[in-house]
Amino acid sequence: MSVRRTWFMASIGLGILLNPLNSSMISVAIAKLQSVYRINFTDVSWIIFAYYISSAIAQPVMGKAGDLFGRKRVFLAGLAVVSITSMFAPLSPNFGWLIGFRVVQSIGTSMIAAVGMAMVRIYVTEKQAGALSVLSVFMSGASAFGPSIGGFLIHWWNWPAIFYVNIPFIITSFVLASWAIPSDNRATPVSIKMSFRTLSNLVDGLGILFFCVGMVGILIAVLSSKTVGNCAIGMTGLIAMALFVWRELRETTPFIPLRSFGKYPAMTWVHLQFVLVNVLYYSLFFGLPTYLQEERNLSSFNAGFLMLSLGLCSLVASPIAGRWIDKSGPRPALLLSGILMVLGAVWMATLQQTSPVINVCLVLAAFGLANGLNNVGMQAALFKSTPKEIIGVSSGLFQTSRYLGTILSSLLLDIVFRNSLNARNFEWLGAVLAVIAVLFLFMSWSRRMSTYPPELSEQ
Repeated sequence: MSVRRTWFMASIGLGILLNPLNSSMISVAIAKLQSVYRINFTDVSWIIFAYYISSAIAQPVMGKAGDLFGRKRVFLAGLAVVSITSMFAPLSPNFGWLIGFRVVQSIGTSMIAAVGMAMVRIYVTEKQAGALSVLSVFMSGASAFGPSIGGFLIHWWNWPAIFYVNIPFIITSFVLASWAIPSDNRATPVSIKMSFRTLSNLVDGLGILFFCVGMVGILIAVLSSKTVGNCAIGMTGLIAMALFVWRELRETTPFIPLRSFGKYPAMTWVHLQFVLVNVLYYSLFFGLPTYLQEERNLSSFNAGFLMLSLGLCSLVASPIAGRWIDKSGPRPALLLSGILMVLGAVWMATLQQTSPVINVCLVLAAFGLANGLNNVGMQAALFKSTPKEIIGVSSGLFQTSRYLGTILSSLLLDIVFRNSLNARNFEWLGAVLAVIAVLFLFMSWSRRMSTYPPELSEQ
């Protein structure tokens, strides 16, 4: 790997890790924020949901912005946005302001993540899977150690430190990116002197509006209680999403080229699989610690210590997956990950209150190894199935698939554990995850995953 490529990957990795780092660190600050702002758990949990919802919407929007305005510009602007919110969020006079800063922060990290992956697709032309494994190490490490880092920072410097810790990563990434990322070469002339109407037509402003209203309406209705007001919000979201689909199929320069998903079914297949992968991973990520504490009476420290094996196995698997996928393509790695998740889910369904701790570690190890394979394999499959001209918006939608999977995992946990969290319900969760893992394995085995448009493999 050349020196320039090394620093290029480091700048992208340090920027991209801000998203999983900030989404995981906040989990250990919930109790502190409840005390500081004197709110209940339901209200404080919206600081997590707001981040996921805004990220799910912003990722494809920022991918489109990178395609039009220049990916390096959007990447550097995203770093600037995150730095501003990280400095001012701790000064929030009330919880509403804090949520607002978190939403803007998620938009900034979405700018970085969406165009960062797109630039790897465009500028790294050899051993792409190896490059993706490097990014996977950054992301898996941030996700795995985020809660531990957050707990340490809150213990020694209070909750504002989980925002201030972003600054060193931002400064380093900005300096490296300014030098190592090639200058933008935009095919579409975009000027700040354009009229609002011209710019709106260029970026498909109405399509973006329908998409945002649709996503917000649907997700708020799904995540909230079943009241008449939330049903109305959900119906508004469905109508807006229907209008979005209607417009995008007729627009000459759509925000999201829906026809391309029909033209390249392998690309569509990858997005659907990534939703399933994240339902599986985050159901375990959020469900198992609660089970360990409430059913097996482990302390939060011990439960968190056990969960480290999930991230560590993912970190170990990522570089191995990169080398394997460079030689054999993504399909074998995804087949192995599917087998590991099926075995892990089945083993999870057999856990009892008296089961030895090693059994829990085996479940975490299976899902951790599968996660390392999936982080590299799914992104490699996306690169292989997506034309370069739409890689920005496709990468953004890929990350939206991640957040949709996360949100669906929360719904699954709510359904399974609605009455009580006990060993019997946890067995049911394992059984449901086993079914989902089998579906993922079947999709990986399908010819659609191995059949890519010939013209893409030549790019």
